[in-house]
Amino acid sequence: MIQGLSERLKELRRQRGFSQKAVSDLIHVVPSAIAAYETGERTPSVEKLIALAKLYHVSVDYLLGLEKSEPGKFIDVSHLTEEQASILRSLVATME
Repeated sequence: MIQGLSERLKELRRQRGFSQKAVSDLIHVVPSAIAAYETGERTPSVEKLIALAKLYHVSVDYLLGLEKSEPGKFIDVSHLTEEQASILRSLVATME
């Protein structure tokens, strides 16, 4: 398995609020395949990597660890209170 891929897949799925079942339905694989991708037991095919990148709105390079972060996608919000972060997430969600 490509180093970091499984962690990125799991993190992106959780950030986007998807269940493993939902992702499996959307990219046309069995749910156990998503679990295997996220634990590093299996590596997605190129076709499935592209589908996952499109689903999560990131580049394949990001999934593969060739980019540290998606340009313009992430900002440091560690200094915000939980309430401020929640407001910011709500605002961003209305723009997507």
